[in-house]
Amino acid sequence: MPTAIAVTSADLALPPTDPGTPHATVLPAPDTQSLDASIADMQQLIARYGHVIVVCPTSAPAAVEQRLRAVRALLESDRIALVMTDLPPLGAAVLVRQLRQLAGCDFSPGVLASAARLLAHYIYAGAVLGSVSRLDRVPVSLGSHLKGWLPGAHFAVLAGPTAQITRVGSGEATLPGPEFTTELLIARGQLQTDWPTTTLVPGWRIHGAVLETPLPEASPRWWGTGKLVEFAAYLPDLPVLYQLVSSVRRETCHWCAMELIGDRCGFCGAPLQAGAVPEQGGRALNGGPAGGRRDDGARALGPGAHATQQTGGLPARQSGDAHPVQYQAGHPAHPAPPSSSYTELTPANVQGNPTRALP
Repeated sequence: MPTAIAVTSADLALPPTDPGTPHATVLPAPDTQSLDASIADMQQLIARYGHVIVVCPTSAPAAVEQRLRAVRALLESDRIALVMTDLPPLGAAVLVRQLRQLAGCDFSPGVLASAARLLAHYIYAGAVLGSVSRLDRVPVSLGSHLKGWLPGAHFAVLAGPTAQITRVGSGEATLPGPEFTTELLIARGQLQTDWPTTTLVPGWRIHGAVLETPLPEASPRWWGTGKLVEFAAYLPDLPVLYQLVSSVRRETCHWCAMELIGDRCGFCGAPLQAGAVPEQGGRALNGGPAGGRRDDGARALGPGAHATQQTGGLPARQSGDAHPVQYQAGHPAHPAPPSSSYTELTPANVQGNPTRALP
């Protein structure tokens, strides 16, 4: 049974890419469900799937994150993971779908949860806006703010992986795009423009037809205007996503003993200890047990229980389980590893073809 991927809004649950992509579980908003009901629903998810990874945008109302943390604390469960993302609504929905794709593979829960930070670096999320006067989530210069008051002025804004803004049709440099093959997903608001299809498609190495989806309900609030066309370029193929995640060296969290990639446990939020070499059984060689495990087998929430990012997952698949199915189709070239702040995710060695576990 794959790890359950839960979301805080129905807008984050895009249609699956193929029949093997698990569906996302939409958690009701706190104002529509009591705390007891939220706890009961989470208990059912844990009983059915073993572990639950909840993806919550940082732009969500504060009550949403508070409810999730309250449920996790009251259940005293180490099987609930909370992944916070700064991506815009459409980019966050793409991230959720990629996690759903990988949930059907043979990744352990800790790897799947901590992979969210890596995957977000390869999602180019932005929008074409009719005004930037109320845009406060992306740095905007004073000159761009003043130009935003001009009649008919449109701006192309890139929120991630690096923030940049340019005025459409002014002769300024276009937005920097990915150096690997991607697909483009757009969501149209009240702005009438074909700039994403006429400019981004030839300049960003967009492969295949441009896909469209309804505009997320949170997009006008995130971008500061309803006159927009939101877009996201992403890696669509599961073989490429699998190779990207599996090529990163795995570590063992010194606190909760979960597998992780990167410099922080996606499960409990504990940072990776420098020089700690994990051994079998989840005990770190630098002394002390690997996790705060209690006598009843449950692990403590960990030092990062109130950190920004938290995650969780399923036990690793044993060698005696069902044989995986190998992908034979070709796929685009493997994208280059992230740079600067993501240097800790540099691949150590690229493993073989992706696998999706049989039912």
